[in-house]
Amino acid sequence: MTFLYTRTNTWSSAPQPTEETIKYWKHISQKKNWRIVQLPNGFLQTEYKSIDSDDWIDVTRRETIAGAEQAIDASIEHYVNKLEFTKGPKVVKTFE
Repeated sequence: MTFLYTRTNTWSSAPQPTEETIKYWKHISQKKNWRIVQLPNGFLQTEYKSIDSDDWIDVTRRETIAGAEQAIDASIEHYVNKLEFTKGPKVVKTFE
């Protein structure tokens, strides 16, 4: 006879983001911390400003400005969603 044991995680047992991680997510979710630069090969590179210094960290390369801006907007939306879940799990349905 074979038994299958599974382990589940609840919100409280899952690893929680650190304050440093949340600070990074807040920083990167603001469009003012992003820019698009043109590379010598003609591609456009999206970059965000480092929290600790004036350095820019490259993220993606795109062929058009519209594509680069869309990549930035998608990244911002991703990190905004991550920040939303730091407030706890989102209730989608309750039963009575």
